[in-house]
Amino acid sequence: MHRKKIKVLIVDDSAIVRQALKYIFDSDPFIDVVAVAVNPYFAAKKIQKYKPDVITLDIQMPEMDGLTFLKKIMSQFPTPVIIISSYSEKGSLNAIKALEYGAVDVLDKPLLSDDIVIEKSKRRLCNAVKIASVANIKKRQYQTYTQTPQKKKQPRTQFNTTLKIEKKHSADVIISASKNYPTNFTSDKVIAVGASTGGTEAIKTFLMAMPINAPGIVIVQHMPEKFTLSFANRLNDLCTIRVKEAENGDVIKRGLALIAPGNRHLLVKRRGNQYYVITNDGPLVNRHKPAVDVLFRTMAKYVGKNGIGIIMTGMGADGAKGMLEMKQSGAKTAAQNEQTCVVFGMPKVAILKGGVDEVLPLERLANFALKYSR
Repeated sequence: MHRKKIKVLIVDDSAIVRQALKYIFDSDPFIDVVAVAVNPYFAAKKIQKYKPDVITLDIQMPEMDGLTFLKKIMSQFPTPVIIISSYSEKGSLNAIKALEYGAVDVLDKPLLSDDIVIEKSKRRLCNAVKIASVANIKKRQYQTYTQTPQKKKQPRTQFNTTLKIEKKHSADVIISASKNYPTNFTSDKVIAVGASTGGTEAIKTFLMAMPINAPGIVIVQHMPEKFTLSFANRLNDLCTIRVKEAENGDVIKRGLALIAPGNRHLLVKRRGNQYYVITNDGPLVNRHKPAVDVLFRTMAKYVGKNGIGIIMTGMGADGAKGMLEMKQSGAKTAAQNEQTCVVFGMPKVAILKGGVDEVLPLERLANFALKYSR
């Protein structure tokens, strides 16, 4: 896949973190750490000198913070940037802002507590660099949202309804491939969205186009644990509909989007004439948790022809099998086109497997979903 080494620049004010990242990247034969920098001023000179393929960037740094430097990178030297951030509330919120400013991915800082943890960090970070190196990066024009869209007032109880659910074994996350699709007792539509690299901005564009009475939406975005809460809260501030991190038993309702929590699978179920979600701490699927395939396959099994499936930008094949099952169940499906994807991986595989009805640019996906939800 990689014929030459990927040139990486590490930017972090912590010597320990710089050493840890260099150690991790040096262990991969396809990655070459060409330079490290203690702050953005040194980093700017090294960008010009080495022209790195990927930059890893800390957010909290003295003299110039990472967000300000990221804007300069994306406007002057567009380069794939991976944010290496902490799990703190402030750190995760800034990481979400960094994705809005053009960062390709956000990862938590590596833990070097034992050999098993180190090995997991190696795989995760090196894989992120390889994906970022093929990302479609363009110069950014920044838009500042100075005013939150006015939301129609809704009774809080409308969105807080939950169902009591029995505890499931983690193995239940693997959905049967049975073709016995459901007979639907409700005409309510459910929109399911799956995305990975570049997906945070794609999902934002999609949700901001949704009216207050949009059908219920369920979303899987590959993202580390705890960052998804900040992501959901940020979208809730920007969108007309309500957006929240999914919790066990949340009922899927009009005007509400539920985002899978990091490190938990999101499943759709039906009880009577209501659809609801459960979050499941099951095994990795397609090397991911949450996995798009888990969401899409439960959509096929429990929602059937009332479902609408959208697969967006991302590396790999997650979601392709599930989208095919959704289509076979009678659902309408669409994939983001190559021109508007940061990484045209997941949509491409879904198209090749035959699970996609239409291939559309990002800005037309919301209209597709609304058209078939009427």
